[in-house]
Amino acid sequence: MKKVVVLIVLFIGGVSHAQQEIKVDLLDALALKTMGISYEYYINDQSSVGVSALVNFEKQSADFRYNEDRMITPYFRHYFTTNQNWNMFGEVFFAINKGEKKTAVIGSNTKIYKKYSDGALGVSVGTKYYSNAGFVLDIYAGLGRNMFTENSPSVVPRIGINVGYRF
Repeated sequence: MKKVVVLIVLFIGGVSHAQQEIKVDLLDALALKTMGISYEYYINDQSSVGVSALVNFEKQSADFRYNEDRMITPYFRHYFTTNQNWNMFGEVFFAINKGEKKTAVIGSNTKIYKKYSDGALGVSVGTKYYSNAGFVLDIYAGLGRNMFTENSPSVVPRIGINVGYRF
């Protein structure tokens, strides 16, 4: 019993002293009627893991929208410098996405939407600003490739301008 209590205390102590961030994607919210929220946990000064969630509110009839209706994206980031205020990073992600893809009906000019679920493996690059007061701004861009079905779009974009708070 004592070992379990010691392990729980060590785990809670380790998590509470680690740097963590919560962010909202402004680019998606303002330009595309999409909500993106991210959580990032720092393993050390140059590595972090995180997860992003995206929900698309734009109608299918819109001129420009993401194909994905919902997406959960776990990621790993490596920071290239240890500069506290500005930093460049590379990212590997796996995007689990759901949506509808426009497809043509054979022998007809009509197009229909087919639902899909898929997983995309991809890479991103970006930069992050962190203020001493806890304000965070990160800008990134990348591409992933859906791997499991032919009904889904082959490319999944990962683009964002996030603002948030580090605690």
